[in-house]
Amino acid sequence: MSQNLSIKTADGTFNAYVAMPEKLPAPVVVVIQEIFGVNAVMRGVADDYARQGYIAVCPDLFWRLEPGIELTDKTDEEWQKAFGYLQKFNPDKGAEDIQATLDAARALPDASGKAAVVGYCMGGMMTYLAATRTNADAFASFYGAGIDNYLGEADKISKPVIMHLAGQDEFIPTEAQDKIKAALKDKAEVTIYQYPDSNHAFCRVGGNHYDEQAAATANARTAEFLKQNLA
Repeated sequence: MSQNLSIKTADGTFNAYVAMPEKLPAPVVVVIQEIFGVNAVMRGVADDYARQGYIAVCPDLFWRLEPGIELTDKTDEEWQKAFGYLQKFNPDKGAEDIQATLDAARALPDASGKAAVVGYCMGGMMTYLAATRTNADAFASFYGAGIDNYLGEADKISKPVIMHLAGQDEFIPTEAQDKIKAALKDKAEVTIYQYPDSNHAFCRVGGNHYDEQAAATANARTAEFLKQNLA
């Protein structure tokens, strides 16, 4: 069962896609979008988390640019549009919107109070920022391009983080991955997994770089992580 949630901020109101589990009350998983908006892929990811027993909430983080953006990874034109939105996107405002989403989701009548943030691609970077700037209980970041630009905030991490990096990622070069691992290696809260033979977006079903085996491993690790931290 799905519905929309309107989230109010000082700057305006934006929408989030909500997928409900069969059993309630339940913890919340806030799902952070890729650069293509809250499209069918991201709604499907939210639906999957709902099937795992979570209230899954996927906020429209591009709303300040244009509400309701839905693109795919199937055409060059859509890729160019997606990168255009990414270049205009304000991560600081995005982090504020994630906190607003957490507040609104925790206030839902059937929410247990526990909440995690899970993000992919751009959302993976925003999940890292959420770990340094929001009050969620756990964070799962998938191939977050740009994390290396915010490693100065690593000391603010106080809750569990799981991070998945693709060894062949064209958007997160080896140098950037090495910086991430070096900056976070002494953080007891952070666990980093690397998938040596996988490329960016290896969990995106139907994508060019989808890696069924690596995706199954990363998703299973994340499922166990969420189970441990949201019980």
